[in-house]
Amino acid sequence: MYTSRGQLSGSKVFKDPVHRYIYVYDHLIWELINTKEFQRLRRIKQLGTSFLTFHGAEHTRFHHSLGVYEIARQLIDQFHEYPEWDDRNRELLLAAALLHDVGHGPFSHAFEHVFSVRHEVWTERIILGDTEVNKVLSEMGIGFPEEVAAIINKTHPNRLLVNMLSSQLDVDRMDYLLRDAHFAGVSYGKFDLERMLRVLRPDEDQVVVKQSGMHTIEDYIMRRYQMYWQVYLHPATRSSDLLLKAVLERAQELYESGYTFNMEPRHFLPIFNREDMTLAHYLKLDETVVYFYFQEWMEEADPILADLASRFVNRRLLKYKNFPEASRVRYMDRLRQTMETIGLPTRYYLLEDQLSQLPYDLYKGHGNYEGILLQMNDGERREISEVSMLVQSILNSRQSDEKIYYPEDVLLNLKDHASEKSWMLSTLRGD
Repeated sequence: MYTSRGQLSGSKVFKDPVHRYIYVYDHLIWELINTKEFQRLRRIKQLGTSFLTFHGAEHTRFHHSLGVYEIARQLIDQFHEYPEWDDRNRELLLAAALLHDVGHGPFSHAFEHVFSVRHEVWTERIILGDTEVNKVLSEMGIGFPEEVAAIINKTHPNRLLVNMLSSQLDVDRMDYLLRDAHFAGVSYGKFDLERMLRVLRPDEDQVVVKQSGMHTIEDYIMRRYQMYWQVYLHPATRSSDLLLKAVLERAQELYESGYTFNMEPRHFLPIFNREDMTLAHYLKLDETVVYFYFQEWMEEADPILADLASRFVNRRLLKYKNFPEASRVRYMDRLRQTMETIGLPTRYYLLEDQLSQLPYDLYKGHGNYEGILLQMNDGERREISEVSMLVQSILNSRQSDEKIYYPEDVLLNLKDHASEKSWMLSTLRGD
């Protein structure tokens, strides 16, 4: 086991709009919060480009990580009385909860998609590498950083610890649903956290739900489903994600072609050169840096990069249209022909986005059993869809959504293509 760093002489308290107060009692957690790698999360938004859809969604990974830590702390307090919980794992889980997102890059998932960067890999490298985070963790004893990383990457042999941080009922999701709903200004993701924690129980390999808490979990599942379609997968946010990807892809294409930028994009050079990025290079990338380059690129000689960067910075998003499946190919061909006629590259300006989700299967856990288990009054464990008619009714009801994104403003302002403009107007009306 490890040597605890002990508790602070007086607790540190963060005022929080979601949990009201976040309490820090341990030297370990306080020192981790004050590392430069964790402070970097103040410059990484929690919801990527969603602030362009929901203007209040300006909260950061720093906010969320503190919230996950706080829920983990509260859950441990709930589990303290049960023999299945070993309190010697307390600091281990709290550190993993706090650091689970420390490797996120700017604009998170959109950035990762373009450059094939996985935040999970960088989280592990930060925890195990030459960092302030590693130095703090290592003071707990040999092997402690490795155990924290193993909980986060889901390889730790203690499946209960893994499940508490990553499962259908994990502290990560509990915080981001509540926090994202609060800052987006919506009610979809708001569930009764206090009641939720009271009905959870530790078991050998995962968290289970007391039978009387089934309706609380039903409410949680439905609110999670609504958050995905109403906030996380909102079509305007998908448009801003596609636009962000287009800017980055165009910049990389220009660099690889030998284009000379007004200002060398040195922060992106390891990625553009397809080199192994060092940890020091990666930690310099945050959203303030990306925005700086986007504003520089608005003045570039390349009209495509300048236009795409300007669209993102000034929120002139690509418009979207739900074309009937039977006629989608015909519409796409006509749009492609129009764009090619006016010299607009379809690679960046005619984009398709397809989504398909299951209400109860939006996220799969990594334990031995991926469902939510109820602890029945007779001691039996049953998967919730076997008991709940509500969950059973949505279990296999897959919902799909396909959209086409294009620059409506350009196509509607054509001067020399009257026929295309007429066709575009009729298409937008749904004629």
